[in-house]
Amino acid sequence: MPSDMRFHIFIAAVFWCGFVDSRKIRGISSSYKRFYRERKSFLCLDGSKIIPFEQVNDDYCDCEDGSDEPGTSACPRGRFYCTNLGFRPHYIPSSRVNDGICDCCDASDEYNSHAHCQNTCWNLGQRERAYVEGQMRTLDEGLQLKQQLIEEGVLLWREKQAQLRELQQVAEDLQIKLEEHRRKKHEADRLKEQTIKALEAGGSNLRRQNRTVSSTFKLLDSNKDGSITVDEVQAKVALVHDEEQVLSEDEAVALLGGGHQMDLTKFQYTLWDILTKGDSVKIKDTHGAPGSLVGEDPHLKAADTAAEWEATNLKKVEEAYETVNMEIRYTYTLCPFNQVTQKSTAGTEVSLGRWGMWAGTPKNQYSQMEYENGEPCWQGGSRSTTVTLTCGTETALRLVKEPSKCQYIMDFQTPVACQPVLKQRGIHSEL
Repeated sequence: MPSDMRFHIFIAAVFWCGFVDSRKIRGISSSYKRFYRERKSFLCLDGSKIIPFEQVNDDYCDCEDGSDEPGTSACPRGRFYCTNLGFRPHYIPSSRVNDGICDCCDASDEYNSHAHCQNTCWNLGQRERAYVEGQMRTLDEGLQLKQQLIEEGVLLWREKQAQLRELQQVAEDLQIKLEEHRRKKHEADRLKEQTIKALEAGGSNLRRQNRTVSSTFKLLDSNKDGSITVDEVQAKVALVHDEEQVLSEDEAVALLGGGHQMDLTKFQYTLWDILTKGDSVKIKDTHGAPGSLVGEDPHLKAADTAAEWEATNLKKVEEAYETVNMEIRYTYTLCPFNQVTQKSTAGTEVSLGRWGMWAGTPKNQYSQMEYENGEPCWQGGSRSTTVTLTCGTETALRLVKEPSKCQYIMDFQTPVACQPVLKQRGIHSEL
């Protein structure tokens, strides 16, 4: 045989073998290639049948699972594997092979059709890689922000814990002050009561209480005309053994030294002596009445002032103590134009009112908010809250009080409440 003929036969054999090999492995992923090694027979992947290997990818469906035709559209249940080098590999139904539509980005599904498919896998891969890189950057930034939020949360928690410890210390200090002020008020009330009892004991106590002649004379001189009359004696002086009985005119005249009136000088040497002895008559019990002996006594005035002062101080400390304890026991949430809630440390949440209306003054209507119809109180009406808006650089609740049962007041600090200062007309700056 001539050498050139042998060469052409060799080339044809190589071409045919290459065609057979490429035809038989088309549409198969690398993980399945071991099942398609060329041999005498082929076992369907579902194990249902053994066929000659030549029938693989011969465009005729022999296996029920379509595994003998991975590279053709012969089997209805077949799958064609798109390698898509540079992009994502994936399977398509075998029915889409050589249907004139490019389904695989590497154009491998249209190897024998009129479609002119371009390999777009690299471009698609670039776009996807760019997208993934963007997602990774977003993820990194998100993780950084998450870590930042965690660190801020830890700092906030520590800050709140420090505030809680401070509030607890303040509460302990206020508890001590509260007991001290209660003791002082009790002592002031006791001293006031003792002073009143001493004054009410009668004329004999006047000397022990350093009662002056002039103050007693002024007490009896109701109309302040500088003299004591029969009527004034009858109104202010009574018998020791029967205070309810009104003195007769003769008895009053006798106490006035036989006349119908007396001045301070005569009083000092007559009626004053009788009152200070305290064995026959005394000044009537007129405690608390304007111009009474008790009302004008300097010792009682001092005791009364001290009692009122201690009562005021006690009330202030009680309010401060209650406010601090409310901050410790509860968490308050204000949702503007919605509702106000109170949440206890046990997790129970109570509505303190729902948005009602603006309730500020006519000059500044939007300075107060009313929240009404909250949850009912025990043996009372519904809870309600008055929120006062004050100017501040931060938005936060600064104060919560319950001045009366189930009636709350809040101080809400916010930049929204800041108002511009109006310049006075007629005033100009000179530079």
